[in-house]
This record gives sequence, structure tokens and C-alpha cells, in this order.
Amino acid sequence: MERKKPEPKKKILFVCTGNTCRSPMAEAALRRELRKKKISGFVVASAGIAVEKGSVLSPNSAQALAEAGIPINKTFKPRQLTEKMLREAYVVICMTEAQTARLNCKNATSFYAIAGKEIPDPYGQGIDVYRATLRAIREVIPLIVRTWCTG
Repeated sequence: MERKKPEPKKKILFVCTGNTCRSPMAEAALRRELRKKKISGFVVASAGIAVEKGSVLSPNSAQALAEAGIPINKTFKPRQLTEKMLREAYVVICMTEAQTARLNCKNATSFYAIAGKEIPDPYGQGIDVYRATLRAIREVIPLIVRTWCTG
């Protein structure tokens, strides 16, 4: 009897500028939602268009996620977006329309296209701005799940 190879998991990729604030929060929030709803078959990742060498997850992003009870991978490191990541992604979700346009990728969309609002960069601002950013991302997560993660 021949064993069937498991279906490859579909990759959902969030993209922002530096992969230190918005896209890691979106990655963690979607991963948690999929786990909560017991939806499998997906890999959630994030990357940045202009990642600075040696950068780390923003402490305010980590704090906002922790306060919301959303786990983040302890070994998270910002990753530079590559052509390979774009090719392998089922869908690429950018924080802004400008990022989507810059990618020129057929499977890319934005928070604006999905929900009519962009996710502004909180980089360098206070914790309250990061909390608001996470709230804005989380408001759109159910729509992302309905659109790409359920049959």
C-alpha cells in the first residue's frame, strides 16, 4: 500500500519595512488565531523589504503581544524578503499599498485592499502606538482567516 505524501502547507507571508514591528505582530496574531480555530495546513511567516543587519524584534512589539496574550517565537529574528519567499507564498500581505506596489508580485495584497485601512509604522513611537497597531492588525485577522484559510 502506497502512502500518500502530505499536502504541502500553504505559506502566508506578512511584509513590512524592517520586520521588527508590524509584520512580526501580524505573523504572531494569525498563527494564534489559526491555532485557536484548529485550522491546519498553513505556515505563517514575516519578512521585511529593508531589514537592517543586526536588527531585533522591537521591544514594544514584544510587549504589546505579551499584554494581548499572543505568543511570539522566542528565537524570532527579522528576515530580509527574498524572491524565493515571494514565489513560495500562497499569499503575501503587505502593511501598505506602497509596499504591495513595490513588490510587483501577483499574489501580493495589502491590509488596505483587504479591509480599507493601512497599518502605519509604529517604529520609534511609544507603547500605546504599538498597542493600537496590534489592535488594528487583529481587527483584520478574522477577514484574512475567512478569505485565505477556510474552504
